[in-house]
Amino acid sequence: MSGWYTAEIMTAVNESCLFCDIVAGNAAAEIVASNEEAVAFRDIHPCAPTHILVVPKSHIVSALSIEAAHMPQMAKMFELAQEVAEKEQIDQTGFRLVFNVGEDAANSIAHLHMHLIGGKRLGPMA
Repeated sequence: MSGWYTAEIMTAVNESCLFCDIVAGNAAAEIVASNEEAVAFRDIHPCAPTHILVVPKSHIVSALSIEAAHMPQMAKMFELAQEVAEKEQIDQTGFRLVFNVGEDAANSIAHLHMHLIGGKRLGPMA
């Protein structure tokens, strides 16, 4: 598989990955919540009052790299997103969960991450 990313091999941790550094506690981030498989932290360039990234603790390059073996991690990511939405008090008003894949989607870090966006009325998607 080739494309917009160069890190094609999934490993437990990628030493050159910012999100792996955040998960390991080696890079600064405002951690909101975590569980055994995922970490949630505030996006440094928020597009809404609540803009949180939920990432798996192990390095998965993108949504294109997800395999059946990743399903337990994916479930824990969604469980964490639900927990954070409740904590941020947007679970009743609504929020968006978004995965960006590739350059055309403005994905800038090759580590799977889910954007949890809410806290205001969101416009239509492009």
